Amino acid sequence: MNPVSQVRPVDPQLATLTRTVPRGAAVALAVVSPDGERLLCHGRTDGSSGEPVTPDTGFELGSVSKTFTALLLAELAARGEVRHRDTVTVADVPLTFLHLATHTSGLPRLPPGLRRSALPAWFTNPYAAYSVAELDRAMDRTRLRNPPGDRVHYSNYGVGLLGRTLAERAGTSYPALLTSRISGPLGLTGTDCEPGAAVGHFRQRPLPPWQIPALPGAGAVRSTARDLLRYLTVHLDPAAAPTAALTAALRDVQRPRLVKPRSTDRICLVWNLRPTPDGDVLFHSGGTRGCTSFIAFCPQRGTALAALTNAGPRLDGRFIQTGYRIFRGL
Repeated sequence: MNPVSQVRPVDPQLATLTRTVPRGAAVALAVVSPDGERLLCHGRTDGSSGEPVTPDTGFELGSVSKTFTALLLAELAARGEVRHRDTVTVADVPLTFLHLATHTSGLPRLPPGLRRSALPAWFTNPYAAYSVAELDRAMDRTRLRNPPGDRVHYSNYGVGLLGRTLAERAGTSYPALLTSRISGPLGLTGTDCEPGAAVGHFRQRPLPPWQIPALPGAGAVRSTARDLLRYLTVHLDPAAAPTAALTAALRDVQRPRLVKPRSTDRICLVWNLRPTPDGDVLFHSGGTRGCTSFIAFCPQRGTALAALTNAGPRLDGRFIQTGYRIFRGL
């Protein structure tokens, strides 16, 4: 018997998602469609012993955090505080912010030394022991995979470095910058870099809160289904943003910058854009060791979806693919 077959959520889309996660895992779903907005939840924050999940339960976003870093870049640029062509130097090579936000910097996926420090906690909290000081040392001995702008190579290092550099330019920390420029103005009261209520699980074992101190812009953000509904809705209608800078930034992050090799997909500022017959689909997925996330929106159709679970990604997992399929069916 399927381990979740006894669970029968009322909503068929939520039921479909719950069938892709292990028994005891929680799922939260936010949907914007022609039928209106919906917030749907299933499960408890920590298996059978946790509290019931609500639209305000915080989940680890993993790489969906990168979309917030992209919006920070665009917001600071809209205010004239930075420019997309500004640079940060790694191993004597200047890399533009645009290189970092489009995965064309040539940086490796992870900075030197991280795998070594991560090994003792590889299946629980691999980034936790990698400090800012170690990142500083790594920047001098990094070897680029390719010349900047030459190829697309997904890099946690690159977007994490972008987030750190933006915070330094603003004279603050990444979490404080996120709050002052995005979460606060948009009213995202459950979006920050603090541990959320949903306890991450790997192979149905509870994990400690995800930590990524040196590269928070790559994967440290937590959020809720309610906040992500607001976050995606304002991407659908940038004019509804509370400031002119955010309106400009929300439009900026959606502008295609290049075409992915061997694909019709585009890369915007962090976001992936997939042209379809009924409109452009912008999407991003994420995962920590204990949580998985997926968000998408289509401006032309006015649809959006955010799917969250406190079960970590698996090689045979179908959560993200199912979330994308549900979104396309809206």
